[in-house]
Amino acid sequence: MHFLRNLIILFLICIAIKINLCVPTIPSSLKTLPIDGHFDFKQVHHAAKDFGNRYSFLPSAVLHPKSASDIATTVKHIWEMGPGSHLTVAARGHGHSLQGQAQAHRGVVINMESLQGPKMKVHTGNFPYVDVSGSELWINILHETLKHGLAPKSWTDYLHLTVGGTLSNAGISGQAFRHGPQISNVRQLEVVTGKGEVVNCSEKQNSDLFYSVLGGLGQFGIITRARISLEPAPKMVKWIRVLYTDFATFAKDQEMLISGESTFDYIEGFVIINRTGLLNNWRSSFNPNDSAQASHFKSDGRTLFCLELAKYFNPEEMAIVNQEIMTSLSQLNHIPSTLFQSQVPYIEFLDRVHISEIKLRSKGLWEVPHPWLNLLIPRSNIHIFAQQVFGNILTNTSNGPILIYPVNKSKWDNRTSVVLPEEDVFYLVAFLSSAAPSSTGSDGLEHILSQNKRILELCEIDGLGVKQYLPHYSTNGEWRSHFGPQWEAFVHRKSTYDPLAILAPGQRIFQKAAPLSL
Repeated sequence: MHFLRNLIILFLICIAIKINLCVPTIPSSLKTLPIDGHFDFKQVHHAAKDFGNRYSFLPSAVLHPKSASDIATTVKHIWEMGPGSHLTVAARGHGHSLQGQAQAHRGVVINMESLQGPKMKVHTGNFPYVDVSGSELWINILHETLKHGLAPKSWTDYLHLTVGGTLSNAGISGQAFRHGPQISNVRQLEVVTGKGEVVNCSEKQNSDLFYSVLGGLGQFGIITRARISLEPAPKMVKWIRVLYTDFATFAKDQEMLISGESTFDYIEGFVIINRTGLLNNWRSSFNPNDSAQASHFKSDGRTLFCLELAKYFNPEEMAIVNQEIMTSLSQLNHIPSTLFQSQVPYIEFLDRVHISEIKLRSKGLWEVPHPWLNLLIPRSNIHIFAQQVFGNILTNTSNGPILIYPVNKSKWDNRTSVVLPEEDVFYLVAFLSSAAPSSTGSDGLEHILSQNKRILELCEIDGLGVKQYLPHYSTNGEWRSHFGPQWEAFVHRKSTYDPLAILAPGQRIFQKAAPLSL
């Protein structure tokens, strides 16, 4: 009996140890911090999820801050605990990261959507701007600034993202060829550093921190406020799509449009592979220029390239805008029968992806794995890339939209932390795949990841000079290669603003308390 009782006790001890290893330990000192918000030590599972739906790391706690001071108090406390503490901190906005970047295994996740700062304030005048919380969604900024006839200059395709999230990466959409990314349109930031200091920074004040944080992948500070440049907002948008069968012609027209003073305000491109009834689907939102010819166009079994354009205008300008568009379109070499146009309110155009989100959510297809791959490719190598990828790797189908369009490097500020190809014009190519849960076929996660790997290997073997956008690597060597000559400056900035590597552990660039190696 004694033996059996001891065996049961030992078994229960083992179970307790196993449970303790699975459930993150809670530092008691966090419970006594003088903050206006609160910590949650039980309901933490949502902070281990993101849009990518591929990684899940439980934190020890979730901070729901009411102010930047709450964030600073928490980070400073962890900083003062020193290198012996395992605690790290990740800022989580709308949870749209792809590979666990906003997660903190056994650390603290800051729920930025709880942040309550000063109310959003629009400043009009010759150089208008808006002051916003780092937790604010871009869609909310659009609604508020439009009340004053203004809007930000540069966007992402999806507006239900936080300011802090996109500014920590870059923020790219079809306006970037003219205005640069979102990080090129910021005047000032309020940042909480890895030492728990609240710092205001701009081009003229604490400029090194300002440029470090922009495109810095969350490594140098948590953005708690931002000042965003604005411009007069139009009321309407002419939205145009045309198709090409030849990539070289498609790319030539795109590059012509982004050079000089283009008529259009937005220029993007898509790759469409083996899509049945493509133009018929377009008819739900667009009007064909020649309905009879469009009805005879066959898209199935072909790889096509779609050029998407937008021209902003106000109703009183319609006549002159139509003439400008006709003149610009006459310079293109698209398939004539595939010209489709639509006219929509400005806000409807900018929030177009949200409509797709609503449809996907209704079908249960939004919260699935998203093994996205975003690449920046030098113009000189885009033809080799397209030939190999769309000719040999992706031939029968795609598992989501494929974006491909050029931008001008001159519109990007080289003082920021973002890493770009070395040429003056480069292409964003984004494979926005969705994987069917539990599928082992061509729409399954493993198949898509295998395709992504083949694409990356092609870039490496052929020396295409490609850089990842929203980068993800597993080793220090891969990160060094990604940053190239910028690595030394990146490490120096890290040692200055977050020397214990407390912030953004999910990026897997630095390990907490490990020596920062050049």
